[in-house]
This record gives sequence, C-alpha cells and structure tokens, in this order.
Amino acid sequence: MNESNGVKTLLEDIAKALVDTPASVAVNEVAGEHATVFELRVAESDLGKVIGKQGRTARSLRTLLTAVGTKMNRRFTLEILE
Repeated sequence: MNESNGVKTLLEDIAKALVDTPASVAVNEVAGEHATVFELRVAESDLGKVIGKQGRTARSLRTLLTAVGTKMNRRFTLEILE
C-alpha cells in the first residue's frame, strides 16, 4: 500500500497548489481489489479551480493517475466530491 500512498500525496499536493484554501483539501483513498478510487474534496469555492474550464484540469489529473497506474499495474480513478 506504500506505493498508492505516494500517489495520494501527489494528488493532494497538486490539488493544494490549484486552490485558494489548501487547508480544506482532503483526499480519501478507497482501495479495491483491482482499482483504487481517490475521492478529492475541496472547499466549495475552489471546486471550479479543480475541475477547470470544460473539465480540463480534472481530465489532466485523471490522465496523470492513469499514467502512474499503468507503471504500477494498478487502476486509479478520481472522484471530485462536492
């Protein structure tokens, strides 16, 4: 589980860099048998910053998780919670 801890930290750091209130960033890791789901929670006012215009930032984060997962033979998914 140590490897996905690094992914969780990476996701947390990126999210904190994007938002105005980094203290409100929380990443919850839900590990399944074949996939790990990361639930990203930010302040309501920062939701737009994490999603981005037309979902571009969120898509980029998901692409990054897919690339990391490919290297680790794991599947990572990202859910942005309101």
